[in-house]
Amino acid sequence: MFGGVYSSYFVMCPQVSYICFMDLKNNNQEYKEWLIELKTKIRSAQNKIAYSINSQLLELYWQIGKDILEKQKATKWGSNFIEQVAIELKHEFPNIKGFSRRNLYAIRQWYSFYSAKYKFVPQHVAQIPWGHNRLLISKVKNIEEAEFYCKQIHSKGWDRDTLEIQIDNNLFDRQGISDNNFTETLSKPQSELVSQTLKDPYNFDFLGLENDALELTIENELVKNITKFLLELGKGFAYLGHQYKIEIGNTDYFIDMLFYHTDLRCYVVIELKSGKFKPDFAGKMNFYLSAVDSQIKKKDDQPSIGILLCKKKDKIEVEYALRDINKPMGITEYRLSDAIPKELRTKLPSIEDLESSIKTEKQEY
Repeated sequence: MFGGVYSSYFVMCPQVSYICFMDLKNNNQEYKEWLIELKTKIRSAQNKIAYSINSQLLELYWQIGKDILEKQKATKWGSNFIEQVAIELKHEFPNIKGFSRRNLYAIRQWYSFYSAKYKFVPQHVAQIPWGHNRLLISKVKNIEEAEFYCKQIHSKGWDRDTLEIQIDNNLFDRQGISDNNFTETLSKPQSELVSQTLKDPYNFDFLGLENDALELTIENELVKNITKFLLELGKGFAYLGHQYKIEIGNTDYFIDMLFYHTDLRCYVVIELKSGKFKPDFAGKMNFYLSAVDSQIKKKDDQPSIGILLCKKKDKIEVEYALRDINKPMGITEYRLSDAIPKELRTKLPSIEDLESSIKTEKQEY
């Protein structure tokens, strides 16, 4: 009976129910907060299910890799052992992918790689997709480097293409090693986060410029290729503009590039120098950071940080220059091109020389 009355109410008075719903949606803060919490729980459950399925798959692969490796060592079943296993498994489980000869070899390689350190598949490895795992073991040098990328994938949500780009750009060796004064100018948690964010050197090879390119040319190309530049900078950087004008007294000043970092919750001033680092660069950056903190920074923002990108730097000069600077900044180098140095070009054979050599070899053959 109650159900019938309930239904009739909505049939007879649909506009009333709609108005009540709109009032609830627009005016009830408790309802809004509850709904946000409910959506968060659903997303969390979805992620847990996905992680659980992925973890179970990788635990299975771990056991398969272990069994294959142990059998290959303990038996004399021949060189076609894995090929035969692949045929048998695909016949028995035709609807399950992952049992191809190629993938079984990858599973064995993956298990052999991590089992040198772990008895069971490590959690941070089990949390990333199999495709990412295959890419990692095919390109990285050691477990420490692989684990670094595993954590980056998990925290930043990289797809496989992004992962490959970061490996090829040697992110592991460049992460968090800039010369800076963060420990002296920032709180410890913020200092550690900022240090991990910076790289040294930055790779601008995607610009296609030679090493003698002018400063303005580099800056303009970075703006044209802002998507690739943001990828090189890393997660969290939001681009606000280049030649960003700030007024101080009666004078206009122009910051090369201004960003906001969504994770660090601070503005980031980037100054680009096409030559070697000079101590007065740090003084000018300190000046810009003071202006940004005074004119742009909001109450809830963390202190703005500066990144000085130079072609070269002397670590001792940088240390002295930063010693009495009160604003947080890092000094890093950048690389434009891996092109052949001019002094080596004359020592290499020309195209004509190579063609002549090939013709001679053909005639002799």
